[in-house]
Amino acid sequence: MTLDDLRVFVAVCRAGSLSAVARELGCTQSAVSQHVRRLEREVGLGLVERQARGVVPTRAGRLLERAAADGIAGLDLALRGLGELARGGGGTVRIATGGTTVRHFMAEAVVEFRGRYPKVSLEFQTENSSRSCFDALADHGLDLAWVTLGPPVRGVEQRAVAELPWVLAVHADHELAARESIEAEELAGLRIVGLPERSTSRAHLDSAYRELGIPTGTSDTSVADWDTAILLAELGLGHAVVPALPGLPGLPGPGHPRLRFLPVPALPPLAVGWAVRRWDALSPAAHAFADTVARHCSGAGTAAGD
Repeated sequence: MTLDDLRVFVAVCRAGSLSAVARELGCTQSAVSQHVRRLEREVGLGLVERQARGVVPTRAGRLLERAAADGIAGLDLALRGLGELARGGGGTVRIATGGTTVRHFMAEAVVEFRGRYPKVSLEFQTENSSRSCFDALADHGLDLAWVTLGPPVRGVEQRAVAELPWVLAVHADHELAARESIEAEELAGLRIVGLPERSTSRAHLDSAYRELGIPTGTSDTSVADWDTAILLAELGLGHAVVPALPGLPGLPGPGHPRLRFLPVPALPPLAVGWAVRRWDALSPAAHAFADTVARHCSGAGTAAGD
């Protein structure tokens, strides 16, 4: 059993196709099959089942794939860290984020980090949800993912950075705009722009509604991210219940002069922060970037995910 055998086997399980992996690796399908057969001979069990449209892992195959994927991910991180140490502090930090994360939560930290570590490159991979950030972290050799924290995820460590209270974005002309806050039950009678349906923040909000006995209802307008929900509220297409993103003004200002943001104290705040495969396997540069972002978020008193 070699590391190449395990890498190819994991790729086959995820692609569901021997030929697709062969194309990706630039080799023959027979060569890919040899890696899988070598593993099967060594463990004494069938690891994949051939089907009309490809292959699927057996029960034994799924067990080996999970263990191999976790081990390879940790090894790759360690090798990258060793390479950066050998190069004397250079290298790359790869981060998975939501569509608006860098602008809202990392801008100042990026400037500081580049000033302190000019030899280190930052690569941002945009994902549309925390769930896809977790998937990217596992599949694409990324160092860090900025997420809305949720239930435990196999093979991933989550670390909270801050908690975001919820606010209601209302147009400045609306009668609610003069209020200092709003009760959660009052949301039931309002036209609310829907958050992304499969996002962690939407699930968190829906759960809070259920616990408070507030009908979630349906919305005739839905969006892919928080910024768009705020924009639609500003255009008068409804109200938006969103986390208190850094820089949201409570009074008219240059950012959103036609909006007011009313706290909704009854809604439990949204926990956000970093997700990694293993903190102790991160490179020094990745550790430094994570700490820099966390320090800036803590100084601003807020942070956010998707």
